[in-house]
Amino acid sequence: MLLDAAREAAAEAVGCRADELVFTSSGTRAVHSGLAGALAGRRRVGRHLIVSAVEHSSVLHSAEVFEAEGGTVTRVPVARSGAVSVRAYEEALRADTAVACLQSANHEVGTEQPVAQVAEVCRAAGVPLLVDAAQSLGWGPVAGDWSVLTASAHKWGGPSGVGLLVVRKGVRFSAQGPADERESGRAPGFENLPAVVAAAASLRAVRAEAAQEAVRLRELTERIRSRVPELVPDVEIVGDPERRLPGIVTFSCLYVDGETLLHELDREGFSVSSGSSCTSSTLTPSHVLRAMGVLSEGNVRVSLPMGTAEEEVERFLAVLPGAVRGVREKLGAPAPSAVVQDDELVVDALGKRCPIPVIELAKVIGDVPVGGTVRVLSDDEAARLDIPAWCEMRGQEYVGEEPADRGTAYLVRRTG
Repeated sequence: MLLDAAREAAAEAVGCRADELVFTSSGTRAVHSGLAGALAGRRRVGRHLIVSAVEHSSVLHSAEVFEAEGGTVTRVPVARSGAVSVRAYEEALRADTAVACLQSANHEVGTEQPVAQVAEVCRAAGVPLLVDAAQSLGWGPVAGDWSVLTASAHKWGGPSGVGLLVVRKGVRFSAQGPADERESGRAPGFENLPAVVAAAASLRAVRAEAAQEAVRLRELTERIRSRVPELVPDVEIVGDPERRLPGIVTFSCLYVDGETLLHELDREGFSVSSGSSCTSSTLTPSHVLRAMGVLSEGNVRVSLPMGTAEEEVERFLAVLPGAVRGVREKLGAPAPSAVVQDDELVVDALGKRCPIPVIELAKVIGDVPVGGTVRVLSDDEAARLDIPAWCEMRGQEYVGEEPADRGTAYLVRRTG
């Protein structure tokens, strides 16, 4: 009875029938099971999958497995705002397309996607659309005629270890793995009933306040978006300025190591995240920031949960400038190793990690005449993203990249 009541409450929040929804052990498991089942159900149609370049890693990892098993995958690019175009999805559709995937909103920059319009073109082509709604479901149901939907309870403040998988009636779906009599065979094993009940109760609770709280949090995130560039020089605000989730704001700071900045903010009592490449776990930029073509160094993602006090936002804005300034002072790069070769200034940044290559470029760009070029040698993967982004921010011309004896050569022409 408790399980059925939780299912009905969750289905009401999603906007689906109760018998279309099952609970899983996580949002990731919901994605893996949902995508595998939808692809298997459409095997006779073809082995082509469409995803956006900024999907959650659970979707992209599933796509990689599908590709390794002989399927083909089209990765739809995004604009600098992080949004896909409906036309790009329409053009990606083929006669053998089995499934298309699109997140409702991005988890790193908050950009909302045109799900309803993409669902419409997919429906016209007879292709089911799987929507990863983990980031947005707490704020409201996902609009449009989608076919499969996944979500994760901890994203709306519920317990970890509970996911939702919704498969609309009429969608061809073949659950993979050993069949189980529970949950229509889509989620084997016995549910974590206390967590399921808590997930449904928390979803209902946050939805009751979502409309009013969204207005308040949008004002606070807009305050951050507008004031950070005024308080901190050389900052890029990332993500769509209008079509975005209420509580997420992301920005990147030039000449700053993301991990160091996070530590400084942590000392002041602020827990924020980063899509920067400068982390101990990876030396490659966030796939989302890379797909958007925006600056990755010094990236900060601020998430304001429901109930965040205005005073905390003001305190964050008061602390941030000093934290960024302190990190920049610590990371002051040594004098660049630069030589003139064939009327071109060459900066040797080999062996140096983000953000040092960009810092060294910034230090020497004024030493070349207008129209002259700087060649930056770097073996840091982040430079491929950060040098073009720096050029756009500073009004310089990014000429392109060339292979070098070691690493890659990035060419920049001074325009002023």
